[in-house]
Amino acid sequence: MKAKVEMGLTAAAPSTRSYHAHRERQRRRILNAAEGLFNERGIDRVTLAEIIAATGVRPSTIYEYFSNKDQIVWALVEEYFKQSYEGLRERYEQSTGSTLAKISLMLEALGDELIEHPERVRFQAQFDAMYARDWSADLMLAIEDKVLPDRMNNLADLIREGIADGSLRSDLNPELTMHSVFNAVISTQRRLAALGDRVEKEFGQPIQLLFGEAVRIILLGLRKD
Repeated sequence: MKAKVEMGLTAAAPSTRSYHAHRERQRRRILNAAEGLFNERGIDRVTLAEIIAATGVRPSTIYEYFSNKDQIVWALVEEYFKQSYEGLRERYEQSTGSTLAKISLMLEALGDELIEHPERVRFQAQFDAMYARDWSADLMLAIEDKVLPDRMNNLADLIREGIADGSLRSDLNPELTMHSVFNAVISTQRRLAALGDRVEKEFGQPIQLLFGEAVRIILLGLRKD
């Protein structure tokens, strides 16, 4: 009897894993379809019905994962937030130099994201406008708390570390500086992505050079004289 019970438990485990894998594939299929439509036509112009049609699944299947388009948008926001954070963290951990060097590499990661994943940055630029207009800050704070629960302390500590090692100006405000830096750099990144090839036509310079110059100027403002 015991052997039969154990066999039953063993057989159930792969079945459970298979079920979860299937659900994740279905969820991914929905997000991929929405991502493609948002990139092609813009978030505002895509309806849930069009996402359903693009996935090729039944409407009832969609509603098992997302009750409306907003939830799909926010799922992508969380996914992109995680991807951006991973890029920043990887660059930070690569650096063995000063704090200024670490910050420089982190901002460089945002430049790479702009060049390598412009569709992701364009989506975030579109989202910013909708977020300011349609959604509560509590939704964004919930994502930030989930992905980066200690972000406030970590960013302040980074500035304190730079002041201590002599690579950053001593008059910087640890509670404000990195928030201001990221807001400035990310705003530049998203505007350039939103404009696309119009940037080069208007300014006569490639996007990567314009972004790099903006970062260089910001780093000069952080550096100790």
